[in-house]
Amino acid sequence: MRDLTSDTITEAVISTMGDTKDARVAEILESLVRHLHSFVREVGLTEDEWAQGVDFLTRTGQKCTPTRQEFILLSDVLGVTMLVDALSNRRPAESTQNSVLGPFFREDRPQYDEAADISGGLPGTALFFEGRVVDREGAPVTAAAVDVWHSDADGHYDVDVPGQVGPAMRALFRTDETGHFSFRSIRPNSYPIPGDGPVGELMSATSRSLMRPAHVHLMIDAPGFERVTSMLFPSDDPYLDNDPVFGVKESLIESYDRYAADAGPCRGLTDEPYTLLRHTFVLEPLRMG
Repeated sequence: MRDLTSDTITEAVISTMGDTKDARVAEILESLVRHLHSFVREVGLTEDEWAQGVDFLTRTGQKCTPTRQEFILLSDVLGVTMLVDALSNRRPAESTQNSVLGPFFREDRPQYDEAADISGGLPGTALFFEGRVVDREGAPVTAAAVDVWHSDADGHYDVDVPGQVGPAMRALFRTDETGHFSFRSIRPNSYPIPGDGPVGELMSATSRSLMRPAHVHLMIDAPGFERVTSMLFPSDDPYLDNDPVFGVKESLIESYDRYAADAGPCRGLTDEPYTLLRHTFVLEPLRMG
């Protein structure tokens, strides 16, 4: 492998991987090398540009902390996260569609009973959520684990709310014998993805908005069914068509119905105007093999 040129370097690199024991690893690495080398040739990448790229990736790694994953954010804004999700979660239209998990899910969340208030006392318009989990035939899925998490009225998750101690706007529920679960919280708001790191520089360079539409995250897990990681967006949100992480799907857009305190299904449960959100989640049977 001497005197390699721009025409011979790719096959030379791939030849060094011939003894890779795992066939899938070998397949992925060969394809990665071919595509990466093709990219370099296609754009005629210069040494200065490659150095800038290395610097960008280095700073992306340096920005990562136990509570912030800049590489996941980079994957999100480049559409890779949603592409992997789309390839991994092909479901019929009648089933609840997957979307991105996002960086704010936490394993250390409290479990609550039906109709609990999970707002943590944070201010905002009251949100009443009524959900139901069913199978393809409409039969209730009982004892399903339902994780919920969302932002506050200012677009902050609990880990970013100044002075917040302990979890808020996140919880684990179990569906009852009718597949039903419900809770009370506060209405989430749209918010910008972090713009103070390398990903923010990328977004600025490409004149893209940082703003994500408001949403409530849900992850539903039940024995015998595919796990669903999803979110519900307000139909009147101004950022639905410009989500920087490409997570919006038509079937996940819902009406966040507004009511006066003395009107609607939840009258008497609050003395202020409120929002009611209802949704039925349809699970896919677990794929075998």
